[in-house]
Amino acid sequence: MKNYFGSRIIRCMGIFILTVFFPAGCNLAESKAEEIADSGSIVLMTWNIHNLFDGSDNGFEYDEYLESAGWSAEKYLGRLNAVSDAIGRIDPLPDIIVLQEVESVRILEDVAGHISGGYSHSHFAGNPGAALGVGIISRFPISDTRVHTITIGRDTTPRPVLEARVETAQQAGSAQSELVVFACHWKSKLGGDDVTESVRRASAMAILRRIREIWETEPHIGIIVAGDLNENHNEFYRQGASSICALLPDDPYCAQLTGCVDAEGRPNPGKQKDFIVIGRNKPPAPVHFPDDVIVLYSPWLRDLENGSYYYRYNWETIDHFLISHQFFINENWNYVDTTIVNFQPFTGSGGIPSSYNTRTGSGLSDHLPLLLELKFSRE
Repeated sequence: MKNYFGSRIIRCMGIFILTVFFPAGCNLAESKAEEIADSGSIVLMTWNIHNLFDGSDNGFEYDEYLESAGWSAEKYLGRLNAVSDAIGRIDPLPDIIVLQEVESVRILEDVAGHISGGYSHSHFAGNPGAALGVGIISRFPISDTRVHTITIGRDTTPRPVLEARVETAQQAGSAQSELVVFACHWKSKLGGDDVTESVRRASAMAILRRIREIWETEPHIGIIVAGDLNENHNEFYRQGASSICALLPDDPYCAQLTGCVDAEGRPNPGKQKDFIVIGRNKPPAPVHFPDDVIVLYSPWLRDLENGSYYYRYNWETIDHFLISHQFFINENWNYVDTTIVNFQPFTGSGGIPSSYNTRTGSGLSDHLPLLLELKFSRE
């Protein structure tokens, strides 16, 4: 997708954010939204699908997915069929699917085409020369997309943040029914927590900047941050509660540690530059932070148990939906619930994610999907 409306570079605290504006209509085929029954509810899904490469070498694949290593179009087709069949077993079928670790827009098209769900719209975002990126497929029109590439010094985040505005008027029966999804796959911890945290905070900065820009002119628009953030909801405590993380709890210690509240209790919300405050209240609102601080609801704090990723015999909560307050005020779309897709074939017999094996062709991914349900208020 080489054509775009424009781009801009923003410099904040030594971090450069390149935003590319893509035109509306990056769709797979003619819209089939009118064919979707008006149930008054929609389901979003986020899933790190784990290294989904096609069957052709382009020079950037991981070693085990090269043709010289035995990877082939046949193996890709087998995996594509398995992935599509698994998604097709989810009831109700997701309306908007955010995928991480996909190689190209072609793969998004293939996945959408293999699911009988009318996914007529898609967009893909990846850095030049990167092996994998993020994408979204949707039953509803995607009217606007922006790709935010973040550079810190000489380093660029491995994957950009994809911003997509989804038009759900057909499902809601209302002209005021847009929502904005940020599709994410933040920097992993490979290299150490301390070294990589600044990169995740840079991604949080890009999202916070855009949320504020959107709400300046459209305060009614609901925001959902979706994807693999490579950060647990309680990462701050896991790291000894000693340093600022990209996701922070709404507690008084964090409010002072970040400088949002000084030692005398005076508020300074402008200090929220590169961390997202997550809360358990519905609707999310600052409790210990100043009123102007952006707080997003995390289902891990209230609705979910265990985790979506199993690492070294422990569950982790690194896959997320972070949800803004507009989904809790009985106007337009309202939050219902978030669930983990923890049944076969997504899991093995022991309830652990069924990782894909390139040698045997078995399994799906080392991550479990999350589902988010919204219901439209007709009051």
